[in-house]
Amino acid sequence: MHALITGATGTVGRALRAHLDTAGHRWTAWDRAAVSIDSYHDMERFVRETAPDVLFHLAIASRPAGRENEQWLVNYQWPSELAWITRQLGIPFVFTSSVMVFASTQNGPFAPGDEPLAPDGYGALKRRAELRVHAQNPQARIARLGWQIGDAPGENTMIDFLHARMGQDGEVRASTLWYPACGLLQDTAAALAALAGLPEGLYQLDQNRGWSFFQIATALNEQRGRPWKIVPVEDYSQDQRMLDPRLALPSLRERLPGLPALES
Repeated sequence: MHALITGATGTVGRALRAHLDTAGHRWTAWDRAAVSIDSYHDMERFVRETAPDVLFHLAIASRPAGRENEQWLVNYQWPSELAWITRQLGIPFVFTSSVMVFASTQNGPFAPGDEPLAPDGYGALKRRAELRVHAQNPQARIARLGWQIGDAPGENTMIDFLHARMGQDGEVRASTLWYPACGLLQDTAAALAALAGLPEGLYQLDQNRGWSFFQIATALNEQRGRPWKIVPVEDYSQDQRMLDPRLALPSLRERLPGLPALES
């Protein structure tokens, strides 16, 4: 397989590249400095010349460049154009969205058919992008991701959050009432690669079967030799988990054996 990847240098992009390398696949990174996302014709020509077997669109506006309407351009307009280009060229398109499409006032676990109600900000824009991508390319695979768990600080992951909170506050306050949608980067990358061969539609990638943020943070702390002071609190309450029986992602407990067994 030859994959074209936007956001290839980001957190999920690096994990996907590593997975593809291990599996013996080829990939090409989309360089925005070389291929402008302002020009439909430049983008179409680049995709035609690259001739990928699948296009993974992972990029978001995470590093603002000071452009006018940058969030709209990167998070909405660009995936819309790529959805149309891949439709015209018959190339499978995998677009990553987010659990943030659901409002903080909604409680899960969320099924793929549940209506997201994020009222504003990143979540609302991602939801609009989901609808636009589907309209432009009904054969697209849309993958909602939760909070990613990486291996070390320095990435935009749960580990980096725990490390930063510990450095800033001397402790990590972790809610016992929040059940976050989350997953390990390596498993997310493998699932995204697999989506290229699955039928079109909306998918939800989540490995949390029923553990609170406090339980997950505690298990990660134990696994890494207790570098953080995890303090249980009840300052935030939401079940943010996503369900999708079509995807056989491993449970978090398979990766974090320190998590308690769930009641049947």
